Amino acid sequence: MKIARIRLRQEPYKSFIVHNEKDPFTPWHNHPEYELVLIIKGKGKRLVGDHVARFEKDDLIFLGPFLPHQWVCEINEADLKNGPEDEAFVIQFSYDFLGKEFFEIPENISLKRFLIQSARGYEFYGQNKIQIISVLQKMFNMNDISRFYALLDLFEIFNFASEYNFLASPTVTDSFLLDKNDPIKYAMQYIMQNFQKKIQVEDLLNITNMSYGSFYPTFKKAYTMSYKDYLLKVRVGYACKLLTEETMHISEIAYDSGFENLSNFNRQFKKIKGMTPSEFQKQYTNTI
Repeated sequence: MKIARIRLRQEPYKSFIVHNEKDPFTPWHNHPEYELVLIIKGKGKRLVGDHVARFEKDDLIFLGPFLPHQWVCEINEADLKNGPEDEAFVIQFSYDFLGKEFFEIPENISLKRFLIQSARGYEFYGQNKIQIISVLQKMFNMNDISRFYALLDLFEIFNFASEYNFLASPTVTDSFLLDKNDPIKYAMQYIMQNFQKKIQVEDLLNITNMSYGSFYPTFKKAYTMSYKDYLLKVRVGYACKLLTEETMHISEIAYDSGFENLSNFNRQFKKIKGMTPSEFQKQYTNTI
């Protein structure tokens, strides 16, 4: 499925984009800006990378640059009579819209990490969701200057946020989250280059020059999961891409994604995605 490059128009006298989107929502696409989306009306299926799930009113998602996405709204009898009423409130901004150094200052270390990890997309829940929606609802009727300072309030929430779930799986296009010379990054590069074959932890220890006792906790701290879980998600994420292309048999996809047998592939895929590979492929095909 081809990904469209669709960008909202930014007015020349504004530093970021505030947009009220109404049905029909934008088709499968991506763009270089970060995006915060609050669903005001509507329900249906949400696609973010290889993630497929239901959405409804107050669905709150944050997306990193170039992450493909689409909200597919359901049509009911009221829509047929009166026209669709699906609606979303969207904010977009580029990384350097406040200058190249803003997200590099010491006070924004956590905020910078939040933005980098958004390459997979976030779904907010809990108190963080309530806080963000409260700010967004106030922004509806604000003037441009007030909206700018409200966006800074959102950045403060992002800086301390912990109540969110990742959406898309890590894939070969995953953004590295660490500094250029961090040893864990060398392990990540090795995983991305070799996930289709068997990886020995000894290889990662040699690459990073770390011991068992230091490698495992350091990796988990950086990526909020064990290296084995991350490797599984990389493989499943790659398999999802192949499933959406529909050019290979599922057994071929299993082996090409680094799984030694089909039964293990099916088991791990369902554990991570909540459905079998064939169910995922069918749901994805029916949604588009």
